[in-house]
Amino acid sequence: QLVITPSYYRELSSMLDVGKWPVFALLPPEELRLIRQACVFGSAANEALYVTVNDEVFALGTNCSGCLGLGDVQSTIEPRRIDVLCGKKIVSLSYGTGPHVVITTTDGEVFAWGHNGYSQLGNGTTNHGLTPALVSTNLLSKRVTEVACGSHHTIALTIDGEVFAWGYNNSGQVGSGSTANQPTPRRVSSCLQNKVVVNIACGQLCSMAVLDNGEVMGPVTLHEQQPNPLRTQVACGYAHTLALTDEGMVYAWGANSYGQLGTGNKSNQALPTLINTDKERMVEVAACHTSHTSAAKTQSGQVLMWGQCRGQAVASTHLTHFSSTDDVFACFATPAVTWHLLSVDGDDYLTVAQSLKREFDSPEISDLKFLVDGKCIHVHKALLKIRCEHFRALLNETDEDAIEIHQFSYLVYRAFLEYLYTDTINLPPEDAVGLLDLATYYRETRLKRLCQETIKRGITEENAITLLSAAVKYEARDLEEFCFKFCVNHLTAVTQTQAFADMDHDLLKNFISKASRYGAFKN
Repeated sequence: QLVITPSYYRELSSMLDVGKWPVFALLPPEELRLIRQACVFGSAANEALYVTVNDEVFALGTNCSGCLGLGDVQSTIEPRRIDVLCGKKIVSLSYGTGPHVVITTTDGEVFAWGHNGYSQLGNGTTNHGLTPALVSTNLLSKRVTEVACGSHHTIALTIDGEVFAWGYNNSGQVGSGSTANQPTPRRVSSCLQNKVVVNIACGQLCSMAVLDNGEVMGPVTLHEQQPNPLRTQVACGYAHTLALTDEGMVYAWGANSYGQLGTGNKSNQALPTLINTDKERMVEVAACHTSHTSAAKTQSGQVLMWGQCRGQAVASTHLTHFSSTDDVFACFATPAVTWHLLSVDGDDYLTVAQSLKREFDSPEISDLKFLVDGKCIHVHKALLKIRCEHFRALLNETDEDAIEIHQFSYLVYRAFLEYLYTDTINLPPEDAVGLLDLATYYRETRLKRLCQETIKRGITEENAITLLSAAVKYEARDLEEFCFKFCVNHLTAVTQTQAFADMDHDLLKNFISKASRYGAFKN
């Protein structure tokens, strides 16, 4: 058992925030505070691996094809330790859709486990791997620094800039010159001969490599004629690619049925196309081969998203209130997996905002706790007084160190308190409705606006009536108009939902009357 002391907390540069991924919901706070690295994956985002501050590796979830590496195929909601990986110091992790999982360590070793129907584990067989096994063929003398997985294939980058690939090869994604599956790691030599690779990425059925001169190699080649080498980052979605140049420009190409290229339309692009980012310099692009969602981060710290967002197609870059591209995938991707291995930033310096975020719901120096649905939320009176007029009045009248809350759920109230520490909310739209109720009750205008924005981005045919009802109830006029127009534009599908059948009589009457004025029922 690791003992956490106050001095140890100060040694941590920051806590890894995994609370926005539901698979971690049952972990106690004391366990969450130990997580240093994490990855959420699987067809329903129901599998997770994480590494603690003392380099122990744990897994939990549904365990499809033995992808948790626990030696069996039993699902588990309790974290179980993967003994063979403890102390290995993971530097890169990727996963496929089987799923299979591949990691590399600081020693340059590669381990793989999980689904192996196409030899994507690189062991020469097609038998699923229930425990992490060293990938040895052609790699024992190599030091691997990065791994990337497509649907059922794997590629690895060595410290010398070589790329090895194996697994499913129906589209030539392992670069062997044929379309035969590759059972063991094989160096990609044809298109990368005498070239030094610095970054790799995989889509479902493609592989990408960034060369040391900034050129991007894959199904298409991106190369800008510039006197200085490009320090390009590349990220792949299901069937699209994003590339970031050292000048902060973003290029996109591939499939575009969900607007994932950010070009303002849904036309596929065979060649790299420059995305309009309002002259903002980008410092990161993000995509994941399991989804059609795209994201980017600006130099000033703003996060943009586009593509498939909870079923909607967003064809142009959209400014969010998030502070990290990870939040985009947690809240809006389908499935809500992590697009890369989440890691604590190694920088010892923390901004004021980062420091406050780290101390939220931490019992070490808190002086007040809220009891909601039998659970504790640890906070600081001074911060609450500064941030919220309601608490300034309440806490000036009481010196209690514990307050019970009955009007709101634990999920909603915790999200409210976290907002006071971070200025952001990370909730799906259905839960944001409850937070909208709270924001209205406490007269938190900005929080109310954030809730409305979250609900707008997450509206679907199934939940449109529920969200419209909430907008009416909480007198959110702008949101009400947005939800109403969505319902009218998707009238046939919306009227077939259970929510429409259960609609309040007065609301239904008003809806039909207003929709008629809009001409919704004309032939």
